Amino acid sequence: MNSPLRLEKRTSASTTVNLMIPTISVILALAIGALFLLGAGHNPVQAYSAMFNGGFGSVYGLTETIVKGIPLMLCALGISLAFRMHLWNIGAEGQLYMGTFGATWVALSFPDSPAIFVLPAMVLMGMLCGGIWAMLPAVPRAYLGVNEIITTLMLNYVAILWVDYLVMGPWKDPDGFNFPLTAQFSDAATLPTFGDTRIHAGLLFAIAIAIIIYFAMKRTRWGYEVRVIGRSQSAAKYAGMNIPKNIIIILVLSGAVSGLAGMAEVSGLMGRLQQGFSPGYGYTGIIIAWLAKLHPGAIIIVSILFGGLQAGGFSLQSSGVPAAMVSMLQGTILFFVLGGEILTRYRIVLNFRSKDTGGKSTWKQAS
Repeated sequence: MNSPLRLEKRTSASTTVNLMIPTISVILALAIGALFLLGAGHNPVQAYSAMFNGGFGSVYGLTETIVKGIPLMLCALGISLAFRMHLWNIGAEGQLYMGTFGATWVALSFPDSPAIFVLPAMVLMGMLCGGIWAMLPAVPRAYLGVNEIITTLMLNYVAILWVDYLVMGPWKDPDGFNFPLTAQFSDAATLPTFGDTRIHAGLLFAIAIAIIIYFAMKRTRWGYEVRVIGRSQSAAKYAGMNIPKNIIIILVLSGAVSGLAGMAEVSGLMGRLQQGFSPGYGYTGIIIAWLAKLHPGAIIIVSILFGGLQAGGFSLQSSGVPAAMVSMLQGTILFFVLGGEILTRYRIVLNFRSKDTGGKSTWKQAS
């Protein structure tokens, strides 16, 4: 029996479809957000105007938007690597925290070392710790088929609580008035900034990694293997590709880039490690990676837009709207983007009855 409505898999999605569906998804998410704002007694136009002006309406707002976008860029780039092979790394938040742990250890252990030593060491240790944290779920996923969604997600809480223990215990600043934070880093352990802004060299890290990922995926044999494994593991096996090895490599690299996000945040912005420094950069990176269709260049642009959403969230408070509304908007956008992803892979087919010249009822399709 024919159904009046069904989904039919697309052979390929056009550029128009790939652009229109995410755009419509974001518009619908903002419309739902407007309904929530109305229900809470706020003017959606004023609220969205305050957010836009806070993130993009001034030079200061724009620089703060870029600052907020830097860890989002790096986390989303790391996540996109795993997603290309259909590995669902939900652990970027924990890998970011472990990156801050490694970088902070270097900064606190070598307070008198010159920048030429301490900064590269912080970069390497941040990436190493993030990569090792991702390797923990990578090995059981590669050899035992353990679901990486659950293991990467659960390890987030372990990493966050580990950092909390350090800043409230062994690494707590004795002159910090009992606040959960470490001692201030030396100037040598702080990333340079651009002019009088807070934009730091982490932006260069993100741009460099985006370029490396783009060329690695498009121009190298390893990038070809990643794409093949992501599309069909059976075809990859038939071609003799080492799937377990590639699973471990891609997840470790994904965690290393997220760990670099933690290093850049603690060294470039805070200058010390403190409790609860991340508003969920790793989770927001998932939304950004999906919205950008895993394209490195698009990830940079979308991260800036989401940085503006976070920077503009602080402006909402001045108009009486809770800044937590930003988190609600991000969740709504993710919901609609994931829903819209179905329409990029499938098209809606409508079956309707019509009568032929003989008076018989037949089914016809429209999509």
